[in-house]
Amino acid sequence: MSPRSLVWWAAIAVGGLAGLVAYTFLYAQGASYLSNDPKACTNCHVMQSRYDAWSKGSHHAVAVCNDCHLPPTSLAHRLFVKGVNGFNHALAFTTGRFPEPIAITGFNRRVTESACRHCHRDIVHMIDALPRSDGAVSCIRCHSMVGHPQ
Repeated sequence: MSPRSLVWWAAIAVGGLAGLVAYTFLYAQGASYLSNDPKACTNCHVMQSRYDAWSKGSHHAVAVCNDCHLPPTSLAHRLFVKGVNGFNHALAFTTGRFPEPIAITGFNRRVTESACRHCHRDIVHMIDALPRSDGAVSCIRCHSMVGHPQ
């Protein structure tokens, strides 16, 4: 194959991939995920019950999805997590490979735990100061239904 035809095939492959990404982004309403609007999460039908539960829950008045599901650290870290999750969500929902009911991953469980500890740092600091033999307390182990009560 000549170098010219390699360039041609590479251009077709890159163009096709760019087209597929653009189509998926538009079809999945990708721009809405760049906002802070919790309604964006309901673009995926499996999240509607979570949104409905959050709307009736105690955190509705004080936190939106990004407050609990993105790290409370730097903008770069938040964008990294949003990018990883965006890719994983797009892949899962495009291929139809996701659990129903939707389940949090270990990665996102750590992010959410970090967010809990950040917002409730005063009380968490006092709880963590108590002596215990089993290690640190997990907020979301005991309070798993706070953000999305059933």
